[in-house]
Amino acid sequence: MADLKTNAEITWCPGCGNFGIFTAIRKAIPLLEEKGIKRENIVMTAGIGCHAKIFDYLNLSGIYGLHGRNCSNSEGIKVANPDLRVINFSGDANGLAEGLAHTMFAAKRNQDITFILHNNSVYALTTGQFSPLAEKGWKGPSTPRGSYEEPFNPISLMIEAGATFVARGFSGDIENLTNLIIEAVKHKGFAFIEVLQPAVPYHKWEEYREQVEYLEKEPKSYFEAIKAAKENHKFTIGIFYRTTKPVYHKELYGDHNPITNRLARDTRLDKIRKILESK
Repeated sequence: MADLKTNAEITWCPGCGNFGIFTAIRKAIPLLEEKGIKRENIVMTAGIGCHAKIFDYLNLSGIYGLHGRNCSNSEGIKVANPDLRVINFSGDANGLAEGLAHTMFAAKRNQDITFILHNNSVYALTTGQFSPLAEKGWKGPSTPRGSYEEPFNPISLMIEAGATFVARGFSGDIENLTNLIIEAVKHKGFAFIEVLQPAVPYHKWEEYREQVEYLEKEPKSYFEAIKAAKENHKFTIGIFYRTTKPVYHKELYGDHNPITNRLARDTRLDKIRKILESK
């Protein structure tokens, strides 16, 4: 695990739930390597927010994107080189506010990427505005009298959008979260993990530990999954949905890989020249 860390100073608040996600991903990667997924073929993307600092601390290749746009970066990487395993890190605000359209369409297309949502239910880096997952009535700097909005249900939202693997984990249960990440990365298709993780200036660990429960069994159908997502409360963790559908890059060009199967430069120029001469 040690060689997956960088020399960057870690500036998350002491006790932040992001530490649990960081530990889980560092535990998962060596286990994925044992399953034949090479580290050099794993790339990451991140947006803007506290979640995105993981990009500086995790020793993997990738792209640090604009606010909410990292999911489109993930799609571009996967379509350009399908041999890569893309892990997309996002905050709940980054991925379900500014980046909502990108997230929804990646799920709709069943892009073969893993999306890890750091859900602290707040814009933490910018000091506490309410997010799309903040509870109705939550009081913060932007909502001193309490939020008037109902939060998204990210589990049912992603299932209905078209994701083919949808789960919820908790940064306080490293073993369970590690296993969820492994299953998500192995999955062929859009894999979404919502990770409950407190931003300690705004939420305390006790708020989570007292309510976290485990899904009794993995739903076997789409409608069972939607029912489980709607009827269980937001602190229920486990795999809610898993199915098999064609992935986007396979539908787009089969087994072709634009990187490994590209034409030599002279061949490309010759083809262009012939096209122009035929006009």
